[in-house]
Amino acid sequence: MEISGEHRFAAPRGVVYEALLDPKALQASMPGCEKFEEVGPSSYDLTIKVGISAIKGTYSGNVKVADPIENQSYRLVVAGSGKPGSVQGDAAMVLSDDGNGTLVKYTGEVKAQGAIARLGSRLLGGAAKLMIGQFFKGMEKQVEQRIP
Repeated sequence: MEISGEHRFAAPRGVVYEALLDPKALQASMPGCEKFEEVGPSSYDLTIKVGISAIKGTYSGNVKVADPIENQSYRLVVAGSGKPGSVQGDAAMVLSDDGNGTLVKYTGEVKAQGAIARLGSRLLGGAAKLMIGQFFKGMEKQVEQRIP
């Protein structure tokens, strides 16, 4: 399943980039995130509790930051599993100046296995969009705290 979208921040690109890669800001912004700890350079183990439709459950997994270009872009490689199945994803994040703020565009692909995959792309896509929206709202608060 393909995912894509964009989000505007009312902050300079450097501030947004820094927040998007800060483990504490990420943990605070992810809905249901119970654990987010560094296990290696740019590699984090996480536990997240999700409560959307039949996707409910606790998932454990790993997030890796790949190909970072400071203040411009990076990729996130995600793998996780829980009782309802497993999810693997790869997403590119690209930051650009947008007037007085920053535009973050994301594109990626998510692969699901198990009961999650049987939900169908429409329900899974809706759940993904909801979680991404919640994440960016949480990240806005983290970014606002960093603006001088």
